[in-house]
Amino acid sequence: MAADLPVVAIVGRPNVGKSTLVNRIVGRRDAIVEEQPGVTRDRREFGAEWAGRAFLLVDTGGWLAPGETGLTTEDPALAAKVSAQAEQAMRDADLVVLVVDVTVGITAEDASVARVLQRGDKPVVVAVNKVDDDRRETEIWEFTGLGLGDPWPVSALHGRLSGDFLDALVAALPPSGDDDAEPAGPGYHDGIFSVAIVGRPNVGKSTLFNRLVGDERSVVHNMPGTTRDAIDTVVETEDGPLRFIDTAGLRRKSRVDESTEYYSLIRALQAIDRADAALLVIDASDGVTHQDQHLAERVDAAGTAVVVVLNKWDLLDAEERESVRRQVENRLHFLSYAPVLPISALTGRRANQLLPALRNAEGAYHQRVPTATLNRVLRDAQASHPHPIEKRHRPRILYATQGAIDPPTFTLFTTRSLSTQYLRYLERKLREAFDLGPTPIKIRVRRRGE
Repeated sequence: MAADLPVVAIVGRPNVGKSTLVNRIVGRRDAIVEEQPGVTRDRREFGAEWAGRAFLLVDTGGWLAPGETGLTTEDPALAAKVSAQAEQAMRDADLVVLVVDVTVGITAEDASVARVLQRGDKPVVVAVNKVDDDRRETEIWEFTGLGLGDPWPVSALHGRLSGDFLDALVAALPPSGDDDAEPAGPGYHDGIFSVAIVGRPNVGKSTLFNRLVGDERSVVHNMPGTTRDAIDTVVETEDGPLRFIDTAGLRRKSRVDESTEYYSLIRALQAIDRADAALLVIDASDGVTHQDQHLAERVDAAGTAVVVVLNKWDLLDAEERESVRRQVENRLHFLSYAPVLPISALTGRRANQLLPALRNAEGAYHQRVPTATLNRVLRDAQASHPHPIEKRHRPRILYATQGAIDPPTFTLFTTRSLSTQYLRYLERKLREAFDLGPTPIKIRVRRRGE
């Protein structure tokens, strides 16, 4: 389990190659990398392993001393929040890797991070990045001036000397009580019900995420697009664990100009596809926009359970609330099975309704129906409302089975094809009979002889 693994935090000032080093260690491009500072803002965990030793790797945003700015936004408030995330990662880690840039040398920001680490009680490995050839190797000794021991050269981009660096990292890890533990992290198939928090930029997803996990885990800021990656956190509840995935705000592809935003979009779509459920967050003060509708269609197509969250409900008067309810009914009619919860993520008002709704969605998503009961419900449905006659013949359902769960998937064996309207009628009957409200269901029709 992830909880048994040592935690390694990758820290340093902006644009020294932290995320590139993370990708090198985990062996795939999981962390977003761009040739500009400030791309990584939240903490994100990855499972990793070297020389038979498993550990959790935590990628962080660029750490800046108070009063310094180094992000593309040039926003001191946002820089402070990103730095706070990095400092929290340092406190939580069993080992800290400080990444510096050999082509620049020691900067004031490097020295500031080093002073923070010197005051702590965690072991530190200094990774001198961008040592792309042997001519640079002698330059690493300048970084002994940070007072954190011998530095290790590495080229995160090309992989040069990465094996020696990882040997040093593993050697510095605290003794493990379970050397057979497997790497875990985002996407690890541990059976925990996963919930993706999705929505347009700046609708309050990260604020809701932090309220649900009970920790300032994601950076919350009033600038759209603050979250660039998908952040996973497992929360223990009275009914067992839940995994929440905070995602970047989704926009139309035509509006995604930067490659960083493109990769953020890809991460968010991947989070939806691998989640069991989605919290679709809508800014109630804006109403249900066309982009909200497109996102809802994307969630519905993924086949995940879904709960619609109308955030910032406290900002609306009675007339505006009624207008938003009508918009949900009209524009999100294809999600009519999904519960709709008006809340305020900022104040926490009605947020306590979310966990019960998600647990109901989880139960429906995993539900398996006995075959005999399923066929009885369908026989009764046909008896009370037979399929209209088509081409002098009335289509009939001969037999039905549930072929899969997650979501519940039913196969109907019929004499002829069923109309779309009749399939909707059958879906409604199945939902009523088996309490499948919060989850999508799939109905497949196989004609006799096919």
